[in-house]
Amino acid sequence: MNSDILLQAANQARGLAIDAVHACNSGHLGLPLGCAELGAVLFGEKLSFNPCEPRWINRDRFILSGGHGSMFLYSWLHLAGYAVSLDDVKSFRKLHSKTPGHPEYLETPGVECTTGPLGQGIGNAVGFALAGKMYAARFNTAEHKLFDYAVVALAGDGCIQEGVASEASALAALWKLDNLILFYDSNDVTLDAPAAISQCEDTAMRYRAYGWDVQIVAEGHNPAALAAAYDKARADRTGKPHLVIVKTIIGKGIEEVQGTAKGHGEGGAKFADKAHDTLGLPKGEHFYVSQSVRDFFAARKASLKAAHAKWVSEVYEPWAKANPEKAAEIQKTSIEAMPSAEDLMATIPAFDPAKKYATRVSGGMVLQPIAAKFSRVVSGSADLYGSTKNYIEKVGDIAPGSYAGRNIRFGIREFAMGAILNGIAYDGYFVPSGATFLTFSDYMRGSIRLAALAKLPVQYIFTHDSIGVGEDGPTHQPIETTSSLRLIPNLNVLRPADGEETAAAFACAMTRKDGPTALILSRQDLPNMVHLSVEARRSGTLKGAYVAKREEGELKGILIASGSEVQHALKAADKLGSGVRVVSMPSMELFEKQSAEYKESVLPESCCKTHRVAIEAGVTALWYKYAGTVVGIDRFGISAPGDTVMEILGMTADNLAKVAAESL
Repeated sequence: MNSDILLQAANQARGLAIDAVHACNSGHLGLPLGCAELGAVLFGEKLSFNPCEPRWINRDRFILSGGHGSMFLYSWLHLAGYAVSLDDVKSFRKLHSKTPGHPEYLETPGVECTTGPLGQGIGNAVGFALAGKMYAARFNTAEHKLFDYAVVALAGDGCIQEGVASEASALAALWKLDNLILFYDSNDVTLDAPAAISQCEDTAMRYRAYGWDVQIVAEGHNPAALAAAYDKARADRTGKPHLVIVKTIIGKGIEEVQGTAKGHGEGGAKFADKAHDTLGLPKGEHFYVSQSVRDFFAARKASLKAAHAKWVSEVYEPWAKANPEKAAEIQKTSIEAMPSAEDLMATIPAFDPAKKYATRVSGGMVLQPIAAKFSRVVSGSADLYGSTKNYIEKVGDIAPGSYAGRNIRFGIREFAMGAILNGIAYDGYFVPSGATFLTFSDYMRGSIRLAALAKLPVQYIFTHDSIGVGEDGPTHQPIETTSSLRLIPNLNVLRPADGEETAAAFACAMTRKDGPTALILSRQDLPNMVHLSVEARRSGTLKGAYVAKREEGELKGILIASGSEVQHALKAADKLGSGVRVVSMPSMELFEKQSAEYKESVLPESCCKTHRVAIEAGVTALWYKYAGTVVGIDRFGISAPGDTVMEILGMTADNLAKVAAESL
């Protein structure tokens, strides 16, 4: 290892970060400067990747959990030869640049996932590492070890403090993810103050208690010490994930702020010119990279390309020849391999029209043929398989040291579940889903938001969807939750009314290619809409809304409902007599994506909002987009049997008919 050139590269990477932050007067210098030697060791010596093939399936994955330190990643991607030019570095935080303020998936070659909200990157890294073990279980053979990469993450004090990191770290140890290496930038400083103001635990002991192997690198700016720690972690595959605590100086290189809270953000950028002198960079020359460093990384890139080519010829091609079916499967990402919703629905038998099913139960029934047809689907639950009904039969569980199963038991760790599902989805092969009660989706809201932002095909199965939960009372009755999920851009929310709508909702979710889906399912049994064909309900659900009961004669009014309240709308329409239409609207998001002609056919403008009444067992605000009157629940629920709560809070056909008669 050429420590001299790595130290030069580290200081020049510091210069790139200082100059980029100084140019836009915005950003975070603490991590890029404090971890520069670590970046040099990882990208200059240790990580296995090919800058010309950023999505090579056996590359080492690098996750920057502390996404605010994005200039760390952009500097090293540039130096390593990814398609991140010096002009891209100069465009840091500018509109439409490849170098946004926090790393964003699909925006920058070499960025594995969207990070920024602290702690989630650790959960993502656990998902990446679990996916790596699942790949190996599915594709490696005795003759050919196709997958053997490492997942390397870099986190700081803020990430380690976040609860999601603890949840995910406990699972990493439980699952024996010894392909995971987490570097902890331990600089004893947070944004506001010294870290001792807000933390006192012994992090090394905490992680040893989880079941991790822990190393401490006291000389965090020593390339040889960092390289030795990495080598030990990379070679040790004895069932423990690896934490490497690196003692660093935050903002190192800017003497006025280094080692203090002021070194965290852009405060040191005003000392850019003096810092150049301190770092041994040419005076007055910004965004400087020496020819010797360029040459070093050019040689490194050539070596990495050669190693990749060797892997293709000596590992992949012999494996593919011996396993042609597996080779054909692995060449496609999950998005490319997805069947259509119609194809999936064709595998789902119609429900018995004489029986009532809770949509959580019908969802579990629907999942089985979907999982049988589409083997990439994996299904997790936050300790609630018995209630959420989403266990895939006959395929087994993910377990410590055993990764061939397709069910993932997350325990009572909703946020970690969401972050880990995202990590699995980022890697692009498996189609992950996870389940809990709807009211607990709030615990994982941050991960749902990032899945929507990154357009990840993750499915959330949220059961026990309303005051129908009954005796568990207001703590478990999610009055506001469905509407709050609808407010997240690019998240499709579907609340089906019966088994056939549920079949379409699951097929729609499992085949979505441009974002996540939340399936909102009932605890209580619901009747099948036997007056409508199976095809009408399924195809109508895929469009978000459809006419569930057409008016007789002249259209006088429309009742709109979702989920368990559709049954009440149908009965109320019968009570109101001719001229009343019923619209089932399982998904506002899908309905809004339909053509103007289709939307007009369902909710014609001639029947204006004053002649429409909506009903849903939840808060009313969003429904005023479609109706002038809304029967809903703008208060918390009550602890009592579900039917009693529904009656008291007006979720009945009689109350809807009364309100509609007055409104229409």
